[in-house]
Parts: sequence; C-alpha cells; structure tokens
Amino acid sequence: MMLAFWGTVLGAFVGLFLLGRTGAPLWARVMAGLVAGGAVGLFFGETAGVAKPIGDGFIKLIRMLIIPLIVTTLTSGMIALGDPKRLGSLGVRTIGLYLFTTSIAVFIGIGMAIIFNPGEGVDYQSVSETSAITDRLARAEAAERTAVQQILDVIPANPIAAMANGDILPVIFFSIVLGIGTLAAGEKGRPFAEAIESAAEAILKLTSGVMALAPYGVFALMAWVLGTQGLAVLFNLGKLAIALYLACALHILIVYGGLVTLLARLNFFKFLRGMLDAMTTAYSTASSSATLPVTIGNLTQNIGVGRAVAGSVAPLGATINMDGTSIYLGIVSLFAAQAVGLDLSGADYIAIAVTATAASIGAAGIPSASLFLAIAVLTSFGVTSEQAILIIALIFPFDRLLDMMRTVTNVTGDAAVATTVARWEGELDETRLKGAKS
Repeated sequence: MMLAFWGTVLGAFVGLFLLGRTGAPLWARVMAGLVAGGAVGLFFGETAGVAKPIGDGFIKLIRMLIIPLIVTTLTSGMIALGDPKRLGSLGVRTIGLYLFTTSIAVFIGIGMAIIFNPGEGVDYQSVSETSAITDRLARAEAAERTAVQQILDVIPANPIAAMANGDILPVIFFSIVLGIGTLAAGEKGRPFAEAIESAAEAILKLTSGVMALAPYGVFALMAWVLGTQGLAVLFNLGKLAIALYLACALHILIVYGGLVTLLARLNFFKFLRGMLDAMTTAYSTASSSATLPVTIGNLTQNIGVGRAVAGSVAPLGATINMDGTSIYLGIVSLFAAQAVGLDLSGADYIAIAVTATAASIGAAGIPSASLFLAIAVLTSFGVTSEQAILIIALIFPFDRLLDMMRTVTNVTGDAAVATTVARWEGELDETRLKGAKS
C-alpha cells in the first residue's frame, strides 16, 4: 500500500512539473495540485498522512520569510511616501482614508467569523497536549499584565531580538518608525532607502520562488487533510470562504459605497462599472501590483480622476491599502481560535484588530502575501506556533480562491479613496464618469 502511495505521489509531482513546463499559470498548477492531492487523500485514507512533512516543509519556508517580508516591505512602504512634504493635504487625506477603511475591515471580518463560526468542529487532533498547556500558561501570564504594559511592549527594547523571537507587533512598530526616520533623513537617508528597497525586491523574488513550490505543497497538504479528516473539513473551509466573500462584499458596498456616494458625491454603481476592468483583472491575477496599470487607467479614463491624483494615490494604495487582507486576517484569527477552543476576551479582539491592521499595511501586493502574515497575527493572541502552522496548512490549499476576492476588495478600495481624494482636491471630471463603460 505504501509503495503504491509513494508511486502515485511521484507520478503526481512529475505531472505537476510537466504542467509547469507547458507555461500553465501558478494558480492553475495550484488548483491541479489541490484536486490531485484531494483525490489521493480520499483514495489512500490515513496512509496519505505520511505526505504531511512535505507540506510542513513548504509551510516552514513561508514562516522563514515572515520577518524579512514585514521589515522590508513595511519599511519600504513608508519610504514610498517619498518627500515628507507629501504628508500635506493630499498625503494626510489619503493615508487617513486608507487607515480608516482598513480598521473597519478587520472588524467586519471578525463579525462575519462570529456569525459563521467556520472553525467550530475542526478536528485538531494533531495539536499536542503540551502545546495546549503551554498556551494556557502563556495566556494566563499575559492576562496579568496591565493594559499600559501591553502597549509599552509594542516598543521593542531590542529590535534585533524582537525579530529573532518573532515578536510581530514590536517588529511592525520598528519597521514603521524606521521608514519614517529614513524619510525624515532626506538625501542622507537615500542610500539606506535604496538598500531597503533593494532588499524588499530580493525578498519578494525569494517569495515568488517559494510560491513556485506551492503546487507540491498544496498536493501534500490536501492529501493529508482529506486522508486524515475526510470531506467534513471542506464544510468548515466552505464556511470560511463564504464568510470572507460576504465580508468583502459588505465592505465594498457599505464602506466604499459610503465614500463614493457621501464624500465624492458620485453614483456608486456607475463607479463600479467604470472600475470593472480593474476589478476583473484583480480577481484573475490576485495581485494589486499587477492590476495597478489597469486601476490607474480606469480611474483616469472612466471615472475622471486627475492623472496626478490617480498616479500618486493608487500606487500608495497598492502598498498600504490591504482591506481585503485585513478582513481575511480577522476571519482566520477567529477560525483559529474556534478550532483550538480559545475563548477570546475583549483585549484579544483588540489585539487581533491592531495586529491585523498593522500587518496588512505591510502586505506585499502579490498573490497569497496574506498567508505570510496570518501566522504572525495568530500568535499575537495565544495561538502557538505549532497550532498556527496547522491552521495555515488547512487553509492554504484554498487560499487562491480567497486571495482573488481579497484583491478585488483592495483594488476597489484604492479606486474609492483615489476618487474621494480627487473630489476634495478638485481633480475630478464627472463628465468622464457618465461615459463609464459597463
């Protein structure tokens, strides 16, 4: 039986490799790995569980990149603001709106997860009793700290130690102030800015390399999940997907609809028609960065946003506006808490909201970037590293479907904020909106 299993795995891996050689896009190969892994898991049953180390190796590669990704992309994101003088009327309004929508997004995600309870009933037999005891002790110790102390702990006494220990909030704080400090240094800070931007590009290239292994990791994880837990787990993951899609749709209609209708004083449905090309591109590519040229084109040609505003607000949004990511992190946090049986307090919800909002600002505009940050958020409120890895292992095979909707939300938010700022800055030509194509 075991020999037949490994022969099947080898054959599947060869097939996935040959599929890649034909030029098939990554998402198609990931879906192929998902289907093949699911079939193998259902056919071989618990025997398929021996493939889990392959998936674990892939997840560890993702974990390896979390701290470098946060430090480089978040710092370079702050540097992307350019001249500090940009933090005038246009900059303050833009950043303020992005932070406002992102903070609302995480609470919408949390609320939807509370309604759907996607993690309830997930079989969590792989978590050791030792991990559970350690988790309870850590949570008890954290509960004894005062609120002031928890806030002060966000400021790292030693940033390098915080990175080594994987303390995410202190790392995020340091990355933000490092970027601001680099901006304030002006020309003298330019060499460092170029170095950190170069490092960010290198990390993103490494990330792309790791993601190229995704079809094989997905195959192994899917074989393990369905082999050991059966089809029942798909019900929970289906609830998670429905919760995310509904949360994103609500955020688009209520928050972005409110911005465009109340502040920009435009017809929201005409706005959506004008941005349809960008939204469909976002859904197919799952990349805010790849969609950026289409976003700017739709804003200037279909919505009537001035090129100066579109050319500055939209790229900034592709860097720091990740509302879909914030929603996702909120939902996944509740999914994890429900799966491991944690009773969250009000302080836990605030910790999730703050960490998810801050982490989403640094999310790279590439497919599945949120996945790299999810582990960081989960460990901020009592989920152990081992548990976080298993949660991501469960979700990862379906992440492409989730990522597509997250990206639509992000891109729509970029456009809504750009349109609102253009109205405030007197850079909006409404005659173009009337001709927006459906």
